[in-house]
Formats: sequence, C-alpha cells, structure tokens
Amino acid sequence: MEASNDRFSWRMVEAGLPPERFDGAARKPGAGEVLIRVAGCGVCHTDLGFLDGLVRTRSDLPLVLGHEISGQVIEAGEGAREWIGSDVLVAAVIPCGSCDMCSAGRGNVCGDQKMPGNDMDGGFATHVTVPATGIFACGDLPDGYELADLSVVADAVTTPLQAARRAGVAGGDFVVVVGTGGVGTYAVQIAAASGATVVAVDIEDAHLEPLLAHGAAATVNARSLSPREVRDRVREHARSSGVAPIGWKVFECSGTPAGQETAFGMLGPAATLAVVGFTREKVSVRLSNLMAFDATAFGSWGCPPERYPEAIELVTSGRVELLPFTRKVPMSDIESVLAGAHGRSDSRRTILVP
Repeated sequence: MEASNDRFSWRMVEAGLPPERFDGAARKPGAGEVLIRVAGCGVCHTDLGFLDGLVRTRSDLPLVLGHEISGQVIEAGEGAREWIGSDVLVAAVIPCGSCDMCSAGRGNVCGDQKMPGNDMDGGFATHVTVPATGIFACGDLPDGYELADLSVVADAVTTPLQAARRAGVAGGDFVVVVGTGGVGTYAVQIAAASGATVVAVDIEDAHLEPLLAHGAAATVNARSLSPREVRDRVREHARSSGVAPIGWKVFECSGTPAGQETAFGMLGPAATLAVVGFTREKVSVRLSNLMAFDATAFGSWGCPPERYPEAIELVTSGRVELLPFTRKVPMSDIESVLAGAHGRSDSRRTILVP
C-alpha cells in the first residue's frame, strides 16, 4: 500500500473557486468499507453545479467532488476484505439497503443514500474510501480499454440504463433521444442494444454525427427548428423506417427548457416520456396531452445498484462503446479542465486520471 504522503486530493473549499490540492486523501476504511486507489474519475455537470454554487452539496465544505469512480481496492475493513485486489466501479449513489424504498427496488431514491462527492469525499483524488455495498467488479476489460475508462459507467451509462429499463425499451420500439451529450450518447446506444430504432436529436452536429455509427438510425439537428418542425422530421424518419406513430419512447437528456419542450412535443398515442436531464428553469407544457394521447411521463433519477452489473456488461461485451465519447486527462490539470468545461467544443466526457 502507498504511503499516505503519496496521496493527494483536490477539494472544493468555496463555491465559485477552483478546487485546491491537499496532501493526503481517504481515511482508513472501517468495517464494511474499502479503500480504493482511483484509476479514473469522470467529470459530470453535477460537479460543475456544485463548483458554480448552483447546487449545494449535502456535506459541509471542504469536500472532494467526483462521483464517477473506477479503481482498485487496496485495503478493506472487517466484512469487506474479499474485495482486496479487485478492480471495481463505485456506484454514483449508494443506498442504505434497508429502508422501504430499498426493499421496493427503488434504492436510487433511498432517503439515506450516500453519494461520493456530495455526502462524502469523492474521486477527484488518488484514493477514496467508500462502503463496500457500493462497489461492483469490473470484470475483463475489452481490448484497448483501461480501468480508468470504465469510470463514466457509474453515472453516464447507468442513468440512461435505468430510464430505458423503466420505460421497457425492447426490440421493435421507436425511440427518440433529445440531447446527446454525456448521458444522451449512452441512451442512444442502450436503446439500440435493446433492439430499438433510435433517432437522436441535438443542436450540435459534433454530438450527432458519431452516433450514426453507434446506434442511431437517423439524427436531427434542432438548432434552427421549432419543436413542431423537429417532431415532423422525426416522423419522417419513423415513416421511412416503417414505424407507426404509436407507442414512441422519448428520452429527454438535454436538461434544457428547449429540449424538454421539444421532447414533450414528441408525445403521441400511447407514448412514453422519460425526463432524464435536469434544469432549474420552468417549462410550460400542456399536461392534458398526456390524457389526450393516453401517454405516460416519468422522471428518472440515478440508478439502483441492481442494474450496475448489467451496465458494466453492456460495455465489456462491446454493445455500448465508451472510447469514442471520452477523453482522459491528468488529474493535475483539473483546474484547467474545470475552467474550460462550460461551452467546451470537445464534446467528449472528461476522465481525470491521478
């Protein structure tokens, strides 16, 4: 095991300021906990919200952010020592496992959940200590992958997987994904891997074009289009694919008012809308459309632990690809990465590597 003076963390000390580097990272694991040498930690928009002060962390500052973590277990407390030496993925949300929500299979909304980088120190560090109930074996990596690459599975892949499974996406479905950034990219791939015909909608060609080789049957650039025009373009793609305008499954992943309005406008007979993206802004929609179309709309937060093995298998089997949509950057460059995160022209999700 490394000496403690070989450990560093980058802690948020005040909203609006970049993280500061501190010597030392991760306390000694207690019973049921593991100490992980971080291989990689993805940078999520939630981290940016914390740093900008738009969203408050549940833990007091200073706090190590980062909730998309992969690494190797190097030490463990009583009851978790079988994990030592394992390559693992850390759940972005770790439920208590014993409350009514957890018992009902809805651990993602457990009232006592613990989120790395929010309730406790996260992965912007060389090491992190987490409950063993929140880790999952990574298995054999595909050719060309490193353990760090799997870090984004913890949120960017599991979140749309949860939404797709709740929506019941299956072979023969027609799926529309609105917003193909860090989450929507994988929503497209997961829906396609489930047998659906997928149309991807975004305002950036750089987001859309790679998806034509990774699950999307067609794309629509909505930048200069009204929601009605976007819907009409999608309908054209549905007709050309021989799909009836019934039972569409729409995933709103942009987290923008325009994206949410566009996604709601896709509702038709027996359609399903999953709201995956988040915005603090209000959107005006006619809720009666749900009644008129006998449609369904639901929100989807995170992912329960039970789905993590499936998310990992989707990647290790090659049905969902990460490498075209991520980039690895030394964690020592964290300040420049975060400073350039807003409006960055490179659409790939950043993985910080210690």
